[in-house]
Amino acid sequence: MGYRVRTDVFEGPFALLVYLIEHAEMSIYDIRISEITEQYIAYVGDMRKADVNVASEFMALAAVLLEIKSKMLLPRTSPESVSEAVAEDPRTELVEKLLEYKRFKAISEMLEKRMDETSGYLEKPQEDLAEYTGEPDEYLSLDIEQFKAAFERFLNRKQRLEEIRRHHMRNEKQRITTEIRMNDIRNFFMEDPVRKADFRELVTKKDDRYDTAVTFSSVLEMMKQQKLDARQRYTFGDITVTATAKLMQEPVTAEAYGEAAAESGEKEI
Repeated sequence: MGYRVRTDVFEGPFALLVYLIEHAEMSIYDIRISEITEQYIAYVGDMRKADVNVASEFMALAAVLLEIKSKMLLPRTSPESVSEAVAEDPRTELVEKLLEYKRFKAISEMLEKRMDETSGYLEKPQEDLAEYTGEPDEYLSLDIEQFKAAFERFLNRKQRLEEIRRHHMRNEKQRITTEIRMNDIRNFFMEDPVRKADFRELVTKKDDRYDTAVTFSSVLEMMKQQKLDARQRYTFGDITVTATAKLMQEPVTAEAYGEAAAESGEKEI
């Protein structure tokens, strides 16, 4: 096919490759490697001509595609079984990486959607109603002192409810933003740039699903900016996060943190 692809700058080489495969209506399990390689290299060449800073990972994937293309041109021996034919296909490893990329992309989009859906919900702390339950109704026969004490308890309870309401509103305003969490992660690795941190170490409030989601989206954003690397050896396994040289070249300033905090409304509290 002789068409050329013109699109915006992609987040990474796999995003571009998936787009080219879907645009050409190919099966991801049966990629026409020669056609896709030509389109991919042409797109990267256009980026370089337009003075776009082409990341090294784009060039690395281009080299992989050329290697696969060259292997596809070599004559193959007749496989004795179907399993040997699959094992000899040089596209197998690339297909696995593309499928993994699509899975993580779908999870990221799902988490972002869930975060948007739940950002407007308010959670009311559970009250202790033990003293008001399990007791039968009764008619009060009180003197003035007893009535005064009951009225004071009513006022105290109302005051506690007001404090709970103000505390909850304050917590809603103090919910951390992605910008602040990214600064927190930078500071975390600035203390020890070569450390290999478990993802759970980056989550401030371990039992807060919102905080976990914000931390996860912040890590993905910093990986997109090539400031972090993350590895997961198997599905649902521990995620190990490390800092890149690019992160170490951009120290966080107090002014940057103050601006992010101001945007989230923390300075109003």
